[in-house]
Amino acid sequence: MEEKIIKTEYSEVMQKSYIDYAMSVIIARALPDARDGLKPVQRRVLYDMHELGIRYDRPYRKSARIVGDTMGKYHPHGDSSIYEALVVMTQEFKKGLPLIDGHGNFGNIEGDGAAAMRYTEARLTKVTQESFLSDLDKDVVDFVPNFDETEKEPSVLPVKFPNLLVNGSEGIAVGMATSIPPHNLGEVANAVKAYMQDESITTKELMKYVKGPDFPTGGIVINKDDLLDIYETGTGKIKVRGKVDIEKGKAGKTNVVISQIPYPMIGANISKFLMDVAALSETKKTQDIVDISNQSSKEGIRIVIELKKDADVDNFINMLYKKTRLEDTFGVNMLAIADGRPEVMSLRQIIKHNVDFQFQVAKRKYTTLLAKERERKEIQEGLIKACNVIDLVIEILRGSKDRAMAKDCLMNGKVDGIKFRSKESKIMAAQLMFTEKQANAILEMRLYKLIGLELEALINEHEETMANIYRYEDILERRDSMAQVIINELDEIRKNYAHPRKTVIENAAEAVYVEKKAEEMEVVFLMDRFGYARTIDTAAYERNKEAAEAENKYVLSCKNTGRICIFTNTGQLHTVKVMDIPFGKFRDKGVPIDNISNFNGEKEIVIAAASQMSLNLYRMIFVTKLAMMKVVDGGEFDVAKRTVAATKLSDEDEVVSVVVLNDQKQIVLQTQEGYFLKFAVEEIPEKKKNAIGVRGMKLSGSDHIENVYYTRSGVETIIEYKEKTLDLNKLKTAKRDGKGTKVRV
Repeated sequence: MEEKIIKTEYSEVMQKSYIDYAMSVIIARALPDARDGLKPVQRRVLYDMHELGIRYDRPYRKSARIVGDTMGKYHPHGDSSIYEALVVMTQEFKKGLPLIDGHGNFGNIEGDGAAAMRYTEARLTKVTQESFLSDLDKDVVDFVPNFDETEKEPSVLPVKFPNLLVNGSEGIAVGMATSIPPHNLGEVANAVKAYMQDESITTKELMKYVKGPDFPTGGIVINKDDLLDIYETGTGKIKVRGKVDIEKGKAGKTNVVISQIPYPMIGANISKFLMDVAALSETKKTQDIVDISNQSSKEGIRIVIELKKDADVDNFINMLYKKTRLEDTFGVNMLAIADGRPEVMSLRQIIKHNVDFQFQVAKRKYTTLLAKERERKEIQEGLIKACNVIDLVIEILRGSKDRAMAKDCLMNGKVDGIKFRSKESKIMAAQLMFTEKQANAILEMRLYKLIGLELEALINEHEETMANIYRYEDILERRDSMAQVIINELDEIRKNYAHPRKTVIENAAEAVYVEKKAEEMEVVFLMDRFGYARTIDTAAYERNKEAAEAENKYVLSCKNTGRICIFTNTGQLHTVKVMDIPFGKFRDKGVPIDNISNFNGEKEIVIAAASQMSLNLYRMIFVTKLAMMKVVDGGEFDVAKRTVAATKLSDEDEVVSVVVLNDQKQIVLQTQEGYFLKFAVEEIPEKKKNAIGVRGMKLSGSDHIENVYYTRSGVETIIEYKEKTLDLNKLKTAKRDGKGTKVRV
């Protein structure tokens, strides 16, 4: 066979492949269908459970059995995604209406995961069986081949209410994401009825029925006025607060009790909230907290914060709203697959898609039922007619040689070869004209059907069939009749499964938190060689002065209202508010400096303490590895940013020393090869922070500055050098930019 090479642009191949992949993720995995509100994996799990017969009134089956069957037949994407979908559909705290009844550990609201699939069991809930799967045998939806074309699966489930709204949905596709909050089933059912009665109804009018989201966790939506725009555009932000109650505690104390949480707080964010509240106390944002306890159980959320007697409770609650996730935002993006393409829809559009789908399902359902009733009518009429001439029928059957001869006589009146008792019987038999279905039914009829009561039951059954045919024809011919049937089913679902609203919808004033000004006091900042920082009061420092200086790399006195300045080898300056550093006892461990600053992985050179607005009172001496030096006015670092460039460095250079210029008289530079140069501090010129500076010492080869020392008048300065002592005061004073003297000890 001749080889055929197709030349194409590589970018075109990549573009097409990426678009195909993106559309596959969007349509077939990540986004729900607007009609049934289900993602493909959810739909396949429910259908597989239906096929396995794991109904609400039957025993539970192992989740592993369900997951394995679903993966093998319909969803070849790994068991973890299938089990995760199954788990979410069982969780009452995530779904407005759970679709699966779980037995075992399926996780909890505090973020603990479900047990492995081999330990848990599941079955369908009654609402899923009745409202999602009950009509699948009536040809109401299209069935499509599965991934290997060995099975058939429904392209959509015939859900009888807008599940997309009731249970909501979250998913991340390629280049787009969906985030739809859950709603109250009763309200959604009323909105659907209102739309069916007036299809020109507006979103604003629909919101008389759908007040807003109804989260399973309750809570309070506080931006009611924004909801209309959110539901008209399909996008926006819903602000949700937890429900807070105030109870009297022991000894006159007050307990702030959180009984409902914002929906976004589900999972690990509850423990994060507890940590944030504890951090407020540790960082002295508030001193009102006595104790925090999480008393949540199966009965519900209960987080108790015990406050001091004289605490301002309202201000404390507002602080929780402002400083923690007790007030959070739910980002709404009502994106779903509609008519085979992703679309952001309004509340009205979602309801319209679902109602249109309900009419399509109803039309197919009652067309199928009508065909079955007409077939039943045909057979019933044949049997009734046969009972009226039963003697003739028996004579035909007895006189025929085989079934085919008898059937031909019943259908076409052919009497050749059949033995009759009389000519009259033969004449009557020749006039018979049963249909094929009727003839088959007569031939298969049992003798007990000839009993009088059975014949009467057959006539009653025929009357019932005629009534059904009339009813089905009316439903199919008149849209009003079909609409009423859909409304009746919706009313039944609402009656059986709707529950009172959990989430309160209101307009609440923004939380105003008045931060109490901390009383200014002297503290001592300590940071050990591992980077753990804390502050202690001066009295504790004085009692442990020797241990503090021996165990810590930096010990600095400062105001609690001030800032700590961290200069690094890369020439950066990071500032940290002293208030952000934990204040405690001398033996407290503290927190890593990385956690409370932008400092990350760099080598700190020096830490200077500065009061809130007094950096301009300082002057800093910078010395680099390549002996560049300068004095910089501290006012240049008095900026709002937490991180700024402190100096300019040449290639391969780095800062080795930064000190605050006080009463130092002379500076001593020591190189890695042992050269020392001492000269007056006055020789160092003042420069801007973005200047490189001037050279302080001539370096040879790969030599570089290793240490920088300072001397003061009348103060002996002795250092350890090569395991021996060296008195810096005895070094000869020279001029800046000299080579220095090599010290041999």
